[in-house]
Amino acid sequence: MASAIARKTLLLDIGYQPIKVISWRRAVCMEFLGKVEVVSNFDAEVKTITRDYPIPAVVRLLHHTRVGPRVVRFSRRNVYLRDRFTCQYCGRRFSERDLTLDHVIPRSRGGRMEWTNIVAACVPCNGRKGRRSPEQVGLELRCIPRKPLSVPGSPAQLGIETVPELWQVWMPRPSRR
Repeated sequence: MASAIARKTLLLDIGYQPIKVISWRRAVCMEFLGKVEVVSNFDAEVKTITRDYPIPAVVRLLHHTRVGPRVVRFSRRNVYLRDRFTCQYCGRRFSERDLTLDHVIPRSRGGRMEWTNIVAACVPCNGRKGRRSPEQVGLELRCIPRKPLSVPGSPAQLGIETVPELWQVWMPRPSRR
């Protein structure tokens, strides 16, 4: 398996709604314990002395479970996911390593580290803005920064940027922002 995500398994609730991403090892253990059923497998196997086991791509819980509120955790990666890896000043798309976090209201002016004050910005735009407001340097935000909604099963909530092909049927369609 080429990518790290290929070693992960999508866990669905009893009603086929995405809950979270788990390791394929945990999914295999849950299957042995009778907690899940395998919905689809990757084209890869784990070999043991006695048998080969297909690696589960998607599993579904067999019993109802209580799931707490689905909240998108504030993190660098989740800000990038919210902003679609796009600089919120120039509108260009970048890789994760070429983006920075920018305080819309600079920290030196009381800006806080929270969803509504942090945006993804490329290095040149962030450097141009510095400790000033976007208006002071002639920059305009593409979108007003907001705390992401708790959308069940969204890739951002699951902590992933790309969705493997085997998972796409279970993921909600992306909405316009």
